Amino acid sequence: MPVIKEVLEIAEKIKTMEIRGAGKIARSAAYALQLQAENSKAKTVDELWEEIKEAARILYHTRPTAVSLPNALRYVTYRTKVAYNSGADLEELKFIVINSAKEFIHNSENAVKRIAEFGAKRIEDGDIIMTHCHSKAAVGVMKKAWEEGKDIKVIVTETRPRYQGKITAKELAEAGIPVIYVVDGAARHYMKMTDKVVMGADSITANGAVINKVGTALVALTAKEHRVWVMIAAETYKFHPETLLGQLVEIEERDPYEVVPKEELDTWPKNIVVKNPAFDVTPPEYIDVIITEKSVIPPYAAIDILKEEFGWALKYTEPWED
Repeated sequence: MPVIKEVLEIAEKIKTMEIRGAGKIARSAAYALQLQAENSKAKTVDELWEEIKEAARILYHTRPTAVSLPNALRYVTYRTKVAYNSGADLEELKFIVINSAKEFIHNSENAVKRIAEFGAKRIEDGDIIMTHCHSKAAVGVMKKAWEEGKDIKVIVTETRPRYQGKITAKELAEAGIPVIYVVDGAARHYMKMTDKVVMGADSITANGAVINKVGTALVALTAKEHRVWVMIAAETYKFHPETLLGQLVEIEERDPYEVVPKEELDTWPKNIVVKNPAFDVTPPEYIDVIITEKSVIPPYAAIDILKEEFGWALKYTEPWED
């Protein structure tokens, strides 16, 4: 029961970071399952269910840290599994997969809009904001504040080694927002002129800790030192259900050649080891509020979001592992 090439292509793009950003990764994963159902040659409902599970397994193993990916897969496959176990026929099961994927994508896009509305209310006229990496939700907050007529300026860190800050800087500038683009190490230097920090998240744990692009924790620590408010913009599907059970979030380690080009690194002494963690962990005490599409919460309330949104998931194995 083959997985279509479009699913394999999406999986590879997620793995190589051609598709990047937790929200975009999640929507792409859901869309991949939709494509599998739409293009399946399965003759029986059993064959289709096996195809969907195999596609989900392939997608699941692309990036280990961003929980938005497995949460998107769970959204689609859990509903598909319920329908399969209830005796759905082939066409009904296809419909469930396709409709669930479309529903997830729609909800995800609406969540970003809601977060922008909630977050913009906490931005004041004249604010200078610092941000790190690229987050559609965080960018949405700043763009919404600007659209509301608030005169803001944004300091964007470059975000080594993949320079995602360039994406953020260009998006904000295209919206008309004045941008200061700085190296990561300059965050503390510019924090003294910063009023608020707005960043995204790849995963949020039960205790309110935020896993985001490496460097986030240093920006948040510097903000705390300067008594600058730190706001995290994140959809509820970025909350990590397994952390309710005490599971630790795996931090992805990427290729050292992203940090030092191969042709240069190959000439270095062999006792130099280059490490390239993609993410770090920001403790909840460095964060003032988390802005979700549901509400604005303090970090310690993350556990309530997890119980409400994902409590059911803890009772079952992953739908694609059956």
